[in-house]
Amino acid sequence: MSTLTLGLLTPAVLSEPAISIDWTTLSPVLIVLGAAVASTLIEAVASSRRRDRVFVQPPFLRVAQVALSLLAVAAAGLLSLQLALYSRDATGFNANGAVVIDPMALYLQLAIAACGLIALLVIADRTVQGDDAFAPQASAIPGSDYEHKARARSISQTDVYPLVLFSIGGMMLFPAAGDLITLFVALEVLSLPLYLLVGMARHRRLWSQEASLKYFLLGAFASAFFLFGAAWVYGATGSLKLTEIATAVAAPNGLDPILFVGVVGILVGLFFKVGAVPFHSWTPDVYQGAPTPITGFMAACTKIAAFGVLLRIVYSTVPSLIADLKPVLWTVAILTMVVGTVIGLVQKDVKRLLAYSAIAHAGFILTGVASLSPEGLSGSLFYLFTYGVATVGGFGVIALVREVDSEGHMRGEATGLDQWRGLGRRSPLLAGTFAIFLLSFAGIPLTSGFVAKFAVFAAAFEAGAWPLAIVGLACSAAAAFFYARVIVAMFFEAPATEEAVTSGLAEGGLDGGLGIGVRTLGLTQIAIAVSLGFTLVLGLVPGWFLSLTQGLAELLQ
Repeated sequence: MSTLTLGLLTPAVLSEPAISIDWTTLSPVLIVLGAAVASTLIEAVASSRRRDRVFVQPPFLRVAQVALSLLAVAAAGLLSLQLALYSRDATGFNANGAVVIDPMALYLQLAIAACGLIALLVIADRTVQGDDAFAPQASAIPGSDYEHKARARSISQTDVYPLVLFSIGGMMLFPAAGDLITLFVALEVLSLPLYLLVGMARHRRLWSQEASLKYFLLGAFASAFFLFGAAWVYGATGSLKLTEIATAVAAPNGLDPILFVGVVGILVGLFFKVGAVPFHSWTPDVYQGAPTPITGFMAACTKIAAFGVLLRIVYSTVPSLIADLKPVLWTVAILTMVVGTVIGLVQKDVKRLLAYSAIAHAGFILTGVASLSPEGLSGSLFYLFTYGVATVGGFGVIALVREVDSEGHMRGEATGLDQWRGLGRRSPLLAGTFAIFLLSFAGIPLTSGFVAKFAVFAAAFEAGAWPLAIVGLACSAAAAFFYARVIVAMFFEAPATEEAVTSGLAEGGLDGGLGIGVRTLGLTQIAIAVSLGFTLVLGLVPGWFLSLTQGLAELLQ
């Protein structure tokens, strides 16, 4: 184990404790962030310009960026697994408590790395014609000559990869943060790249840029609430470290109202990230406007990271405030389940439908959180991973269903529900795979989604939070309708006529039909297969994984 001690040899600070950093336990995060810096330097050095000021990239640049990203995330995941299995004595506080490397943090880092690796496969994929999901020059004005020149030269937006790596690095640090400053830094590191990535869609550029602006503005408000809450918590406890805050919370004093307001402010920032009501308004627009691979990445990995912090705060940092926080958690959980389900019933766009599905699922996970029991914690951890891998796979399928213009050229994803009619007849394998993901979201037996919902609802019943479980069961039953509506459209309705498809594409300004089975390099198909495997295996034999999450829950108590 390599350890570095940092200290200034000046009389003023000789009495201060030295900062001891264990680089081994930080290695998963450092590898991803180091690769992000290296990727940025490669991007800056390798790009060149022509006289018309359009960037031109050498052929090896995209291959190098993809390889570096995949290797870095895979290495980070393997190191997290190694630390969890073989270095239990190395876990604990790091950097004087700024980082906490415990079994739950390692589990969440491994889950983020796994979902991030699968999402990177979808992000890196492109059609055999060389088109991917990203604008060739994100800074170009949509429809400008500059953009047309970049497309004509088949330029690929390779600065996507350092942004994704920075975001994954922030996500891996977020649930391992041991103080409020580190929490905020990690929150911004994971968020700022996402604001840019959302606005990089290759098609429907204005929608994408509008979604990016909305996400940025609302995210800034959420970050302000987080900082506001952190300031109040510091004022009430005199510390920024979560362990010292937990000690101060356990000792009642006259500052409890201030502490409560501060904790609620921090929770608001986390509720925004998970898309909980009433902080959900960004979700449908951002999910729809973002490039589909980024939507899947964001929907899966951000939830894992944000819920990881939420679990640590509720279960470890402020357990003495549970009686005061319970009405807040219950109210937000019920509203999130009901709003996500009810509005999802009327959606006619597949990506917006899955956006409201994500809102409802945030409410289901909050049911496990609000049960305030080891079983609820275990069920929430199980739910986060299973939902994450299924979400990446589902959006991977959406990325393969494309629009075709009147000349037969592939355009953006076909996300209108009418456009999916008859998909099962033209591409049964693709439609069947998507149907399994939808059944998992609905909580149908033999899928991982059923086991996850059963775990959180059972935990709520056992902990006395039966109203949450009843609302969750009712919303799950209602939500099954809009999942079934997509399956019926794919398998039991005739393919859309050219007139209907043209009408469905009118808003996008296209005139054509639907392209099925888009020929790509095959990376998306690999990601879908891996996600499908996890969804089925954890639905058929979930016992070993549930035992793992139960062990983690016992350690956190």
